[in-house]
Amino acid sequence: MNIVVIGGGSTYTPELINGLITRSATLHVRTVWLVDPDEERLHIVGSFVQRMVRHAGAGFQVELTTERRRALEGADYVITQFRVGGQQARHNDELLGRRHHLVGQETTGVGGFAKALRTIPIVLDVARDMRANAPQAILLNFTNPAGIVTEAVARHGGVPVIGLCNNAINAQRGIARMCDVPPEQVFIEQVGLNHLNWIRRVTINGEDATNAVIAAYVERLRHDDDPLRFPPRLIHILRAIPSSYLRYFYLTPQIIARQNSGEPTRAEVVMEVERRLLARYADPTLREMPPELMERGGAYYSTAAAALIESLYTDDNAIHVVNTRNNGAIPNLADDVVVEMPCAVGKCGATPIPVAPLEPAFHGLTCQVKAYELLTVQAAVEGNEEAAMLALLANPLGPDAAHVEAVWEDIKRTNRGLLPTFER
Repeated sequence: MNIVVIGGGSTYTPELINGLITRSATLHVRTVWLVDPDEERLHIVGSFVQRMVRHAGAGFQVELTTERRRALEGADYVITQFRVGGQQARHNDELLGRRHHLVGQETTGVGGFAKALRTIPIVLDVARDMRANAPQAILLNFTNPAGIVTEAVARHGGVPVIGLCNNAINAQRGIARMCDVPPEQVFIEQVGLNHLNWIRRVTINGEDATNAVIAAYVERLRHDDDPLRFPPRLIHILRAIPSSYLRYFYLTPQIIARQNSGEPTRAEVVMEVERRLLARYADPTLREMPPELMERGGAYYSTAAAALIESLYTDDNAIHVVNTRNNGAIPNLADDVVVEMPCAVGKCGATPIPVAPLEPAFHGLTCQVKAYELLTVQAAVEGNEEAAMLALLANPLGPDAAHVEAVWEDIKRTNRGLLPTFER
């Protein structure tokens, strides 16, 4: 098979390549194309992963290019993992939130909104090129905000798309460690949207272990002195384990207080990690992933991505938690919206596994955030400023009506040159 990675200069790329190396005997990879407009980063990262592949004797080629259409010819799978504007844009998103006393984060709140507006036009350009140059290919989106970007492609891209996030595999492995069992024995029913979901049911080796896992999770919370931990009583009330990103919704004042305490933005932390990683990647003697990569975040991305490709390729119908259209699997959500939930994955794509309706406490927040996501997609596709402000108002972490216009104007100023649909 031929795989194209859009954003191949990412510091995540070596982890992805490592996952493909691990499964190379099954996947029969012929070529991996790394595409990136930043030639310097592409050369550093690309040269390192070429050494990784040779050292492992994996038998496939890694090609580097800045020309997306050239790489897409004959592609079977296209992975998007890019960041429009780089970490500086992420830093600006976080500061934007701080300026307006709102959550500043790359996938939720006003920061996630700005990132979506920057990203959606580019990912739809990728989809257009896929239709022209690789009509048989499937798009696997890892670019954040993954749920909104996948929603945009599902509605406007005209190509098969599956959204991927590493949170589910991290949760599965965390539960496995907590229960001292192999990860492959753990199944989680994680339902909702990307970065807005709950684990409602856990089975271990086929046996229901939900109550035991929730009890163990609550016990860990009782011994956690992090002021941003979920209150143990909340878990009892929810009867589910919330995604860590739900802290932004359940503990909003505490999150904003920490942001405004003067601590560095996450972007500043990542910039320093990436500086050190790129220096390591540039070492011509380095042939295996350095331990510093774990500081970057995205743990088990390679495992999740390579396993997903394996299921698509081998038609094994294994279960993966991914982002795809609901198609009735969650009965009290619309069929055509993108959700994040367990799916059986084979050559025909991802088929959601039907579950019980969302409980009112989950359903209300999910519907509100999905309304925000749909308005965001509309705004990004049409360059519609009214839809943009409505999206901000619909977002539970967005500004109120008295401040929405000022926040929107600030977003446009801060992202000048990065919002093509609003600058025609």
